[in-house]
Amino acid sequence: MTLDHVFVCDHPALDFAATLRARRSRRFEMFAAPDRLDAWFLESGLVDAVAPRSTQADVERAMVVREAVYVLVQARRRGEEYPEAELATVNAAARHPAAAPQLTAGGRRTEATPEGALSLVARQAVELLAGPDVPLLKECANPECTRIFVDRSRGMRRQWCGMEACGNKIKAAAYRARRKSPAASARASASAQAAPSA
Repeated sequence: MTLDHVFVCDHPALDFAATLRARRSRRFEMFAAPDRLDAWFLESGLVDAVAPRSTQADVERAMVVREAVYVLVQARRRGEEYPEAELATVNAAARHPAAAPQLTAGGRRTEATPEGALSLVARQAVELLAGPDVPLLKECANPECTRIFVDRSRGMRRQWCGMEACGNKIKAAAYRARRKSPAASARASASAQAAPSA
């Protein structure tokens, strides 16, 4: 896996929760260093600048909020009560002053401290979990992937967080499995025996 940030969940809070990948197996941490957290804030489009830059303490705080968001989203998807500790964590982060957009000669610009950017993420999670998109929350059908996404597809038929990351991988694996199945091997063997010799 690479440290390239991916935004396939159709919601910033879900993309943030997905920065710990493969939670049930290999667990791959995207916030390996403070600059990766700053990069996520910028690439997500929530802010245009992070100042001062994040520290390791900011990364650790972000990880705690991220895990709380993930737990709350899973609880909401399952119709369970929110765990108190995680609820308190997200609400505390959301209460911090968030970055406010400013109008500049070049257009809209949002600068934030790491704490302010994290507050924006927590507020996004609050809006998601209290909003109309809850019935659209799905977990990726790839057993190794633990991303949760908003399924806005017609008929809610979307199965994977993204075709590049998971869909193509699962389809290719299924194709290989079909090719290796005993029935496919028997057909291939029968075809080879039926073919006229040169």
